[in-house]
Amino acid sequence: MSDTPPTKSHGRLSIKASAIPRDLMKEPRVIKGAWTARIITLFPEAFPGILDLSLTGKARDFGLWQLETFDLRTFGIGKHRNVDDTPAGGGAGMVLRADVVDAAITAADAGRPRDLWPVIYLSPRGKPFDQATAQRLATCDGITVLCGRFEGVDQRVLDHYQVEEISLGDFVLTGGEIAATALIDATVRLLPGVLGNDASTEEESFSQGLLEHPHYTRPAVWNDLAIPEVLQSGNHGAIATWREGQAEEITKARRPDLWAAHQRRKSPKP
Repeated sequence: MSDTPPTKSHGRLSIKASAIPRDLMKEPRVIKGAWTARIITLFPEAFPGILDLSLTGKARDFGLWQLETFDLRTFGIGKHRNVDDTPAGGGAGMVLRADVVDAAITAADAGRPRDLWPVIYLSPRGKPFDQATAQRLATCDGITVLCGRFEGVDQRVLDHYQVEEISLGDFVLTGGEIAATALIDATVRLLPGVLGNDASTEEESFSQGLLEHPHYTRPAVWNDLAIPEVLQSGNHGAIATWREGQAEEITKARRPDLWAAHQRRKSPKP
């Protein structure tokens, strides 16, 4: 007989009985069908971390998204729960074993829908992460994120699960946990209801292929520097034009790659 308490459905809200006292004011809601991030990591204590603060934390409290961690060490081999071994062919460092990672992904995959749920591995050799990728992941049912360590992961398990490799940039971290946090934060904020104002995501950097325009607020004059007059004019058309012009100038100066792509999109097709 299982000692696992039954789960009861209460509308979309899933309620699980527990013999352990809980602070109900701090316990995140669990809403059936909410976007979910499942994280495979050697350091589950790293989560939720900053994801439990500000808007992402409030959204998790309200059940707009869920977070589950899977401790890779529990799937380790032998008495010492080994998760890695020396690289085939020799070389420095250690490599995460295919059988260990396979067991972890199988556990993380349990009960998840087979469509719209990618398995992601944070890797310097992956496709660069961008706003378009965050928008795509936000339309999924959820994601499973594998946080690497050491020299990397046995290629066979990546191929077997058709894992999507994503890179945060041209640099190397000691592990995938920081990158996973950034990826999840960028994605969660795009989920319906998280920001509370859809216009916020429509006007920010990269959403239109440009960097964002400058922002100003009170006081109107600070250190003898005044807010641009157009922003205080009340002329919304003029303000929109100014902001677009500023975004174009900043993008052209700071990100020639984005500016070139923006120009190509604006050019009429032959």
